[in-house]
Amino acid sequence: MVWRYTDAFVEIIWVNPAPRTPIAKEVNAPGRTTTKMNSPSIDRREPHMQDQSQVPGKSALLDRAQEHYFSMGTSDGTSSLCKMNMKYGIAKIHYLQESLGMNPNGFFISTPDETISRNAARWNSGFGYGGKLKWGPGDEKLVILDVKPNYCGILAGGLDTLPAPENLISKITNYVNEELTIDGFIIESDFHKSNHFIDLFEVTPHFGIEPPDWLSKFVFFIHGSCPELRDANKKGPGLYIDKSKFLRDACHIVKTPFGPLHYLDGTDAREYIDFCRYADKFSKKKRLLVARRLFGDFIEISNATHQGLIDYNTLLLGSQNTEDPGISTGCFPIALRGDLPAYLFKGRNNLDPEIIEILGFFKRAERLELLDELKRANIIPHGGGYKFEDISQVMRVFTVNDRRFFVCELENDTGMKIVEDVSALEFTYRGKEVIRKTTKLELGEPVAKLVPKYVLKI
Repeated sequence: MVWRYTDAFVEIIWVNPAPRTPIAKEVNAPGRTTTKMNSPSIDRREPHMQDQSQVPGKSALLDRAQEHYFSMGTSDGTSSLCKMNMKYGIAKIHYLQESLGMNPNGFFISTPDETISRNAARWNSGFGYGGKLKWGPGDEKLVILDVKPNYCGILAGGLDTLPAPENLISKITNYVNEELTIDGFIIESDFHKSNHFIDLFEVTPHFGIEPPDWLSKFVFFIHGSCPELRDANKKGPGLYIDKSKFLRDACHIVKTPFGPLHYLDGTDAREYIDFCRYADKFSKKKRLLVARRLFGDFIEISNATHQGLIDYNTLLLGSQNTEDPGISTGCFPIALRGDLPAYLFKGRNNLDPEIIEILGFFKRAERLELLDELKRANIIPHGGGYKFEDISQVMRVFTVNDRRFFVCELENDTGMKIVEDVSALEFTYRGKEVIRKTTKLELGEPVAKLVPKYVLKI
């Protein structure tokens, strides 16, 4: 629907409102609410609009959440959407922490690819993409399910020769028809979905600096996750609360002023994190298995996860851990748009105190007792991140029947766009500004530029 005026317009994006986690039947318990999941109820009331900045109590919660957001993004419109939405997710985490008698210190530090999540349930829960989310010391048995870890990652491998695309397509067809398995799970090919892909590159010097001697002439990327494990299965409870009835029955729920938040604690949290560790290994093994079927022998450069729990309280949400002990080369891929080079970066321990000061984080982090956390952020982006070319910034947020709408200023100054479902928007990917900022903030050091030869999405 588009409303047009003489010199401006308002475009409302409201396409197939995204699914929400089924409403829970409440069983009151001290300090929290446990759940058994029912079918969604239907609210027949007239729409009630709320400007979040005008709601007593909510405003203070959102202000506190904003204080716990540390942005290293590019400050474009998509970055603005991420920051505005993540406030709600962080505020919900703080509310949960307080309800459990914990210090409300959950925080998010973004990487330069800071962006939206096109997973509707994750976005509607108040979570964006591109960074690291943390809500405890790591060993506190408290796992938040609404963030939906999926153990997506990129395998970067080195090749001496460039394979013909016809040969690769034939091999892909064969392995799909063959129904390869890992631990009895039939492998699903998800390399054609969303932003998943198989990419081939030629290695070139970066600003005249020759690549390391061990690096092959050609490099491939395989970007994929483990959809096989989203639902409950013989190995565990499943990863996604909106796919797994087991998780829905096991989880607790806290009703925050910004919507429900689902979590596991105690033994349930331990069983979930054990399954997450299995999912991480499974996803990496899957990418390696596919690579060997397609390419035969290759040099493994990196096989890092960029979307998953590191421990009970730390989530990589589109970023790579530069201290990942499984990356022997210490190198991490960053993929941009298909028409631009990709890069290999040597990861660094970050953030340097001087960088924290330059970013304006130092005093705030010190006051919030998060300075040490920023000093050991140790993150690097995995890509450029989604970008909406027409949006310059988010002006405000309002709600209708607890559904968030983002009022966005447009780049051409002709009006505004009001958005709920960000997955319905036309997008592209960011370019070299992410590489420049990653280098400037000393998150890593570029070691090679990878010129694209071809990409497969089949």
